[in-house]
Amino acid sequence: MWRKLRRSQAVRTLLGRGMASYLRFVWRSSRVVMEPANLHELADQQLPMILTFWHGQHFLTPFLVKPHHKAKVMISRSRDADVNAIAAEALGIGTVRGSGAQGRNFHEKGGLNATMEMIRNLREGCNVAMTADVPKISRVAGLGVVTIAKHAGRPIFPVAIATSRRILAKSWDKAAIHLPFGRAAVVAGDGVWVPADADAETLEAARRELQRQLEEITARAETLVGRPSTAGAPIATAKPGDVKPGKADGAKADGSKAGGAHTGKLNA
Repeated sequence: MWRKLRRSQAVRTLLGRGMASYLRFVWRSSRVVMEPANLHELADQQLPMILTFWHGQHFLTPFLVKPHHKAKVMISRSRDADVNAIAAEALGIGTVRGSGAQGRNFHEKGGLNATMEMIRNLREGCNVAMTADVPKISRVAGLGVVTIAKHAGRPIFPVAIATSRRILAKSWDKAAIHLPFGRAAVVAGDGVWVPADADAETLEAARRELQRQLEEITARAETLVGRPSTAGAPIATAKPGDVKPGKADGAKADGSKAGGAHTGKLNA
């Protein structure tokens, strides 16, 4: 039944707009705490930036964007992702369609074109947002974000959002379906700058630092809403043969700190 319904643009539009309205209600009915408390003031000093987060934690991120911010988010070309794209646009966020992939599928999924468009948007002063995970390997940061940061010359700022009332979907990313009338926590990392002349080793170091920060802020956000801080650990761990270095997304994370890449000053 769903396979037939999802082919209808009218149905996808209705679902997307309905999702946007529901998420707006959840955000407005939640008691939100941000860490650092002056997150927006600090972020404004670093614009345009690359906002990144774990897949499955992304549904409430549009509400971090202020009216004076220009922003676009990378969303898969898949038919199911149309609903997310329609919801994002209904919430005032532009979209770049395409996604990372492993091997030959990178070009088929529009990854190269989407990557170039993200870089162009940053150079034109528009903020961009994207998930950090290696495709289908939840909570293992890939090389896609740090590669865009290298070529655009803009900082990466990871963010984690947790809510006290949620349902975890039975999906590969254990997506959080947020419920209204609870507590919400938004925690930002220190950020990562990637030098324009970064080689493969420096990119990998930046990826590891991004992994570390995402794990740290995810655990902190969960703690702030009263949940045991075990959410920073990867849901699925990449194996050495799963992802090849040099693709748009990266290899297995080990949590070590960055070398050539350095942290930003969002939390300074």
